[in-house]
Amino acid sequence: MLKKEQKQVTKSKSKKAATSPHTKYSITPQSLKEYLGKPVHTSDRFYLRTPIGVCMGLAWTALGGATLYIETIKVAGEKTAMKLTGQAGEVMKESAEIAWSYLHSAIAKYAPGFTFFEKSQVHIHIPEGATPKDGPSAGITMVTALLSLLTENPVLDNLGMTGELTLTGRILPIGGVKEKMVAARRSGLKVLIFPKDNLRDYEELPDYIRKGMTMHFVEHYDEVFKIAFPKR
Repeated sequence: MLKKEQKQVTKSKSKKAATSPHTKYSITPQSLKEYLGKPVHTSDRFYLRTPIGVCMGLAWTALGGATLYIETIKVAGEKTAMKLTGQAGEVMKESAEIAWSYLHSAIAKYAPGFTFFEKSQVHIHIPEGATPKDGPSAGITMVTALLSLLTENPVLDNLGMTGELTLTGRILPIGGVKEKMVAARRSGLKVLIFPKDNLRDYEELPDYIRKGMTMHFVEHYDEVFKIAFPKR
């Protein structure tokens, strides 16, 4: 009942403003909700500060762009193994296997002195498990989350990324550039990593979508590593 009354109050205020052209109204960011109601879209962020083992990706869905967290943990085990949860589709499962294999092959480059999850069971999870997810564009996000877990170093705050990863570390283009940019802005991200082959798509976007973002367009995971872990 209370929600219905609040909607009626909001509707009456906006109607009054619209039907009284000779009356001046002072509408500020603080009072905007009184006229239009609460925002339809809210932030997808779970964390203000990125924890160790977590990295934020960007997804393209039927409803538009969305942020997509990759979370990782490890527990002791008899042998090294990885499992993936979060209702991932077949393509995303393959992306997780590629990320796992690529990091294993490049461990000496990115984490010298570390062994590759020796006698550890690694669990990769994509939150909001009731929502089906698929596609290859979380590849670089998965590697970054795994590296954070392995080295116990958090990823750069306010960073989002998207890009398909190959077994040799190459980064391939993705779809939904505009939608992913909108999702990043909605979630308050400041630094974004996109495949270099998507630069043309980005340049075609209107200025209001691109404004205020620090963009990096990359071809190989080496470049992602330097951005995501500046202290290393």
